[in-house]
Amino acid sequence: MLVERIDLYTYFNIPKPEKAEGFLTVYCLDNSTEIDTKRVRPAMLVIPGGGYAFVSDREGESIAMAYLSHGFQAFVLKYSVAPDFVYPTQFREAAMAMIFIRENAKKYHVDPDQVASIGFSAGGHLCGCLGNLFNSPVISDLRNCDFARPTAVVLSYPVTVFGEHSHLGSFKNLTANNDELANTLSLEKCVTHFSSPAFLWHTANDPVVPVIGTLILARKYAENEVPFALHVFGNGPHGISTASDEVNSANAHVAKWIDLSINWLEERGFKIFS
Repeated sequence: MLVERIDLYTYFNIPKPEKAEGFLTVYCLDNSTEIDTKRVRPAMLVIPGGGYAFVSDREGESIAMAYLSHGFQAFVLKYSVAPDFVYPTQFREAAMAMIFIRENAKKYHVDPDQVASIGFSAGGHLCGCLGNLFNSPVISDLRNCDFARPTAVVLSYPVTVFGEHSHLGSFKNLTANNDELANTLSLEKCVTHFSSPAFLWHTANDPVVPVIGTLILARKYAENEVPFALHVFGNGPHGISTASDEVNSANAHVAKWIDLSINWLEERGFKIFS
């Protein structure tokens, strides 16, 4: 198994601001002569939540391990947060992570055409930005910026809309109270026919990020004919992650989201080695 920690700023030879993060942790299965030395696998970029104020441990390594167990190569992004950093720093770091994975596909035995991303809460918003704003001029200076679009995204109880039904704290941290900027980053306004296919899931009684935002976003995917799936579970707190004892949030019903997302990705053409 290959486990590495990559400084994305160093990799891209970009001057790193003081206090910036931009680290990518790699969890990759190596090939074996006993199995198949030429096997390539799908990849999953994991983007934890934290309201753009911190990066949650609950939604990082445990998620990587879940997808690793299904034959994915997994990569966990630790991105820069408020109050020191606002948009587009986080988005640029996420784009750098996607580009890094594809540029190093051979090293990590990854199929560059099967690189998905999963995000949770505010990380779901950042993941949604990758899936919708991959042509943004704020990343056009990055090498191979056309590699930034995920093949598919998994949006887990995501922060989506700005305004009513919003988690205003996340937008406040992301934009430093710039409502005009926050409005442009409201995901339902960013969807186009070319957006990455999306798997969305939420709990109906989430007390932190209202499920209505996810429903609004799903409707926009439908209106723009973007392939998507939507699952709303009846009961579960915010930040439920894998819904297992591992993250102190066991809920066997909600935990089905992992297998549901795997099945959907397989339907989308991902080659899953479960």
